[in-house]
Amino acid sequence: MEDSGAQHLAPNVYFDRQFDLHAAKILPGEYYVTSRDMVLVTVLGSCIAACIRDPALGTGGMNHFMLPEHGGDPDSVVSLSARYGSYAMELLINHLLKMGANRSRLEAKVFGAGRVLAGVTDVGAKNTAFVLHYLERERIRLVASDLGDVYPRKVYFFPKTGRVLVRELRTLHNDTLLNRERAYSRVIDTVPMAGEAELF
Repeated sequence: MEDSGAQHLAPNVYFDRQFDLHAAKILPGEYYVTSRDMVLVTVLGSCIAACIRDPALGTGGMNHFMLPEHGGDPDSVVSLSARYGSYAMELLINHLLKMGANRSRLEAKVFGAGRVLAGVTDVGAKNTAFVLHYLERERIRLVASDLGDVYPRKVYFFPKTGRVLVRELRTLHNDTLLNRERAYSRVIDTVPMAGEAELF
């Protein structure tokens, strides 16, 4: 499907029968920006998804990142990747501005950062501290958040209206998400770059 109103990094776009809208599924290290009436979907463990929009335009986007910043050379190819919050936030904001958004009107909703991986560093806490500090520093208004706890979340963001639905995944029928985050955390530094929230 051609979407001239969107710029993205390798999302899976499909038709969501539940909402009767086209949807983009955002995986770790991906983002999507659109001016169309659609839904952006992701599942989060310790990762963060930032949903940022210009409410006057109804243009918005979502990213999905696992670590705040790359610990190595800031000029390396690996550090310039949407898998890191510092770059993922810049990608999202810059694409919104290219699509006509006004920086002074931007508002954000942020989700995730659950402590879902036992026995490892609390990545979620670091992600939370990073994203809240980033938004404050960049003077982007935070209008809603659901961060922390121990549960994964599924997030649905509707950029046109700003509506967000968040479902806590208290019982996982499989360990796909946990395995994905474990695998992603192992390779993240070594693989080169190729309104309110409604809880339900």
